[in-house]
Amino acid sequence: MSSDPSDDPHAVAVEQLEALGLSVYAARTLVALDSLERGTAQEVSEVSEVPRTRVYDAVEELRERGLVDVQQSSPKQFWAVSAETVRRRFEREYTNRLDALLEALDAVDSPPRTTEQRGVWTVTGRESVTDRLLEFIDEATEEIVFMTVDELLSEEVLDRLRAASRRGVSIKVAGLSQPVRDDVREEVPGADPFESLWAWSETPAGRLLMVDREKTLVSVLVQGNGDHPPEPRDETAIWGAGETNGLVVVLKAMFTWELDAKSDANPGSNPNPDSDPSDGDPSR
Repeated sequence: MSSDPSDDPHAVAVEQLEALGLSVYAARTLVALDSLERGTAQEVSEVSEVPRTRVYDAVEELRERGLVDVQQSSPKQFWAVSAETVRRRFEREYTNRLDALLEALDAVDSPPRTTEQRGVWTVTGRESVTDRLLEFIDEATEEIVFMTVDELLSEEVLDRLRAASRRGVSIKVAGLSQPVRDDVREEVPGADPFESLWAWSETPAGRLLMVDREKTLVSVLVQGNGDHPPEPRDETAIWGAGETNGLVVVLKAMFTWELDAKSDANPGSNPNPDSDPSDGDPSR
């Protein structure tokens, strides 16, 4: 029998409620009341590992957030709202907080963002890597070169690639298995698979993205904590932006010859008409 705490729904619920801002005693009290439906401080204490005298403080915290009702009886009875109501309360609270945050950030005086980023930047965690990758895809105006291992090709990424294709962005993909490559061509009709000299799927790689030959991101899969089944692997990435950025220069040099050679074989498809196809030709 597994002793992994993640297998215990009570422990998972308490952990998530703490992440949403509840104190540990309030989180344990809410989960206890959910299992009891209603109860006294003594009953809550017996199933929640919250000292009885601290149950009252926890209930007050929950009451202020609209998560618990109190019956003025002797002894007092506490009743938790439904799980769906809990979801709605937190969803509304955090939507309001996000709106206030974005409004405040927009009002903060800050210099305009530059497209040139000196040096190479690091992003850790699959969600964070995905967020940066999607941001770059959304900013594409001419060309996207995308390589990935199959397990990291999510529906969200496909949606953004479709949107970029509808904007007229040239989409070139590599590194996928043949079945997944076929799926990509079906999901993103404008996607143009190409064969790269880089055997991406044979490396401990994650994803590679080059946007407009000015922004690049490269990720690798690393040992993680099992948050991303089926394997306990996470993702870390480096990225750079700007025509003279070192990472951009290196990756552009690696792919320009392949991409321009393909464009020469398909006239009119070169996303960079000012480039000289002979620049990356090793025979020149």
